[in-house]
Amino acid sequence: MIKKTLYFGNPAYLSLRNAQLVIKLPEVENSVSLPEAMKRQSEVTKPIEDLGVVVLDNKQITITSGAMEALLENNCALITCDSKSMPVGLMLPLYGNTTQNERFRKQLDTSLPLKKQLWQQTIQAKINNQATVLSACTREEAKCMRIWANDVRSGDPDNLEARAAAYYWKTLFADVDGFTRDREGIPPNNLLNYGYAILRAVVARGLVTSGLLPTLGIHHHNRYNAYCLADDVMEPYRPFVDKLVFELYRQYGEAVSLTKEIKVSLLSIPTLEVRIGGKRSPLMVAVGQTTASLYKCFSGELRRIAYPEF
Repeated sequence: MIKKTLYFGNPAYLSLRNAQLVIKLPEVENSVSLPEAMKRQSEVTKPIEDLGVVVLDNKQITITSGAMEALLENNCALITCDSKSMPVGLMLPLYGNTTQNERFRKQLDTSLPLKKQLWQQTIQAKINNQATVLSACTREEAKCMRIWANDVRSGDPDNLEARAAAYYWKTLFADVDGFTRDREGIPPNNLLNYGYAILRAVVARGLVTSGLLPTLGIHHHNRYNAYCLADDVMEPYRPFVDKLVFELYRQYGEAVSLTKEIKVSLLSIPTLEVRIGGKRSPLMVAVGQTTASLYKCFSGELRRIAYPEF
């Protein structure tokens, strides 16, 4: 079952009652003129078990410890945002799988050659998906991208990922004067940043659910990064975000900003349709298949990660 994403952009009181997330509005709760019956009618409840991602994007949101505990126990990713409405924090459950200790050991014992092979598969899938995005958005076949994808060797020692990325961004947003992919760059970098943050949370949640450590990557190894493995696994999923951002940019133009409408569109990322294993699936479900296959690679049951395609 596809889990739901909840976004809170206004002041709210969030608490727990009977395994339900109870949502109350401060202006209603603090009103002395409204009767108690009317206050109860204004409450909204959501089953905790149905939630996969919760985004808190207002400094006047109050959430109880019991609500956070229930969300995390149900493998829900809890995202907090800064004053610019950009995701800045991510809470994940400590225990996401019943055989977690065993799975940690398999992950820790993974050989370097296997990690390099898995990274090769990851980059091949990413470049192929990028090529598909270029074909769909620019109506031109990116034959060089397909060639680079086929030429990726174990560990990508030739850094074909970077070569493909340079061509990809230059071509995808060719009509955006001065565009380069940079976190602090001009729009639509702001939309890409937000979309990737949502995607990263979904992938990190999937890794924890599969009993893996998001910190220990197969390629990324920044000592300050707590989600290296999530950054590895999300690479072939990034083009799905890119295509959505491209469509939003075409719709809203150069002055596109993170309005409520835009956020609603980007928060649909977990439900985007992808193809994985020859079948259509929501992105969040596909991520679960990817992370489950990654563990099987670590344990020796599989040799290939299941990645999505368009």
